[in-house]
Parts: sequence; C-alpha cells; structure tokens
Amino acid sequence: MSTAISPVVSDSTSPAPFRRLAGLLRIGMGLLLLASIATQVTDQLWNDAFVATEYFGYFTIQSSLMNVVVLLVGGSLALRRRLDPQLLTGVRMSVLTYAVVTGAVYNALLRNVVSDGFTGIAWPNEVLHVWAPIFIALDWILSPGRPALAWKRLGLALIYPLAWVAYAVVRGNLTGFYTYPFLDPGQPGGYLAVALYVLGIAAFITALAAAAIAESRFRSPAFRADTTA
Repeated sequence: MSTAISPVVSDSTSPAPFRRLAGLLRIGMGLLLLASIATQVTDQLWNDAFVATEYFGYFTIQSSLMNVVVLLVGGSLALRRRLDPQLLTGVRMSVLTYAVVTGAVYNALLRNVVSDGFTGIAWPNEVLHVWAPIFIALDWILSPGRPALAWKRLGLALIYPLAWVAYAVVRGNLTGFYTYPFLDPGQPGGYLAVALYVLGIAAFITALAAAAIAESRFRSPAFRADTTA
C-alpha cells in the first residue's frame, strides 16, 4: 500500500538573518531621516528662520515623516516576522514612489535653484533628497519577506500627492508662498505650466507604482494572497 506524502510547509514565523539585517537597516535609516528633519528644524530655530507652516508644508518633509514611520514599523516587524503584512506592503509601495519622486524632482529641477532665504546645514538636505530615496528603492528591491501586491493597489499611491498639490496651490494663492517654484502660476506659462508639471509628476508616480507592483508580483509568486487583479 502506497502512502501519498504531502510536502512539508514550515509554519515558522521566525525571520531569516538577512531579513533581520534589513530590519536593522530600515530602523537606522528611519532614525537618520528623523535626525535630519530635527537638525533642520533646530538649525532654523537657532537662526530665527523657522516657520512651521512653511517647513511642514513641503512634500519632502511630509513624505519623509511618512517614511520615518514606515521604516521604523517595517524594521521592527522584520526583526520579529518572516513576512510583511499586505497593508504595510501597500503603504511601502506608496511611500517608495514619494521618496523616488522627491529625489528625482529635487535633483532634476531644484538642486541649482538659488534660495532667497535661509540655506542652513547641507547634510540633512542630502539625506532627504539623495540617500533616503536610494535606500528606500533598494530596500524595496532587495529586502526579503515582501508579499505580492494586487494591481488594484495602484491608485493608493496617488491619493496623498493629489491632495497635497490641491492644498499647496490653494495655500499659495491665499498666502503668496509656494513650496516649489513649479507650482507658482506666476511663472512663465501660468496655470498651464503648473498643470503640465503636476500631470508629469502624477504620471511618474503612477509609473513608479506600477513598476513596484510588477516587481513585487514577479519576485513573490509564493505569496499571492490578496493579489486578484
């Protein structure tokens, strides 16, 4: 009499060593991001240049604070669990796009713009606009324990940026302060130029989100819960 032997599936939730290392690196980058923001705030306060509504109105700062939370939570979970939850993975996908857009827009459009205000210490700016985006992108690509995402998650990445643009433009119209020059309708091209910049960035975010989801599905064939298209 033959007996069919079912494959053994491990129920262990203990993370592998490389996943623990990824968790420690996430926590380290989260703390470095937080230290960068704290340094900028302290530097501006010391030099009487801090305006809270302006500083915390920047997309870079808001999205970086999101990444601080996601990196610290994701790092803590990576130290204790073999797999990330679907919810965390969806949020990670969204903040990944914000980090990459922050780095790309700053280095392509804003790096050489001469500031007419307080300049401040240089290294926090490099962390926010260069090193954090690079780390977050590599973390998404290389870190183990990430489940596949459904295509229906694609729209999540656009909710915050579109809400932020609406807020930034309305606030700029009311106060005259625009967080970024390309949002100012007083520039050549007016509102048409603003709309083109916003549409271009929205398309870039959508493309990044699609690439992140595709990569998650390609690398995570064994974990297909909640991946119906």
